[in-house]
Amino acid sequence: MRKLPKIIFTICFLIGLFNSYQGYAQREKIEVLRHSYISKKLELSTTESEKFWPVYNEYQDKLKALKRNLRQAYKNLPANFTDKEAEDLINLENKTKLAEAELFKTYSDKIKAIIGINKLLKLQVYEEEFKKEVINALKEK
Repeated sequence: MRKLPKIIFTICFLIGLFNSYQGYAQREKIEVLRHSYISKKLELSTTESEKFWPVYNEYQDKLKALKRNLRQAYKNLPANFTDKEAEDLINLENKTKLAEAELFKTYSDKIKAIIGINKLLKLQVYEEEFKKEVINALKEK
């Protein structure tokens, strides 16, 4: 009888681990599709691609970190938050948006130097198109 809780715990742990892996695998699949979609649409040369993707990925990682930090702050906000906690969170959101804008400017300049201004603008268009396609694909499931 004492083994039953251990078995149940182990099964629950493995199910959680499997679900976590599936989420990770799904995100990885989306990133591969994003790279493929953008590369194809931008018609990147081999040289452009070799220089572009490390910079783009670095930008995306930093952007995700900013957004993750803000999401975590909202998640940690208690249900009965004080005015001070609300103000702190609004200030964090303002700082995050300013940091996102500065990050965009910095990386836009870096990417522009690699692929040019026309492809930079097209990149923004294709990123939005890709997001819409992913959302539509998820809606269909």
